[in-house]
Amino acid sequence: MTQEAISFTGIILQHGGMNAAYLEFPLSVEETYGKKGQVKIKALFDNKVEYRGSLAKMKSDFPMLGLTQEVRKKLGKSFGEEVSVKIWEDREERTVEIPEDVQAVFKENPKVKELFDAMSYTHRKEYIRWIMDAKKPETRENRKVKMTAMILAGKKGI
Repeated sequence: MTQEAISFTGIILQHGGMNAAYLEFPLSVEETYGKKGQVKIKALFDNKVEYRGSLAKMKSDFPMLGLTQEVRKKLGKSFGEEVSVKIWEDREERTVEIPEDVQAVFKENPKVKELFDAMSYTHRKEYIRWIMDAKKPETRENRKVKMTAMILAGKKGI
């Protein structure tokens, strides 16, 4: 088991016909990290773009490392291109900063807060990013209302 950075070079692969990308992790997660299943990691792509994510099998023969559209845009790279990767196991607690106006929504709706807190880090992050990315105040307000309804309806992510 290692806590040192693991470096490798990979080709950005397309997932099915979707605008979703991943890299194949060239080692055994179990041998490398002593874990089965998903491993939370920190990555540095091309020595310039940082990312927190996971290595996961996802019904494949090899562990996969997802590459978000945002990361690909920052790299200026797309499917079929090569990228250098350094990864470390991420042992830090993953927290999402909740803006004050969203905290107010949670105070008014304790059940929504309870359901939100039970979600994975990724889903919590998606909801908060979606609200914060609103350019107009009325859009932000509408998204908070929609978030409340979606969480109460059991929708885990955006």
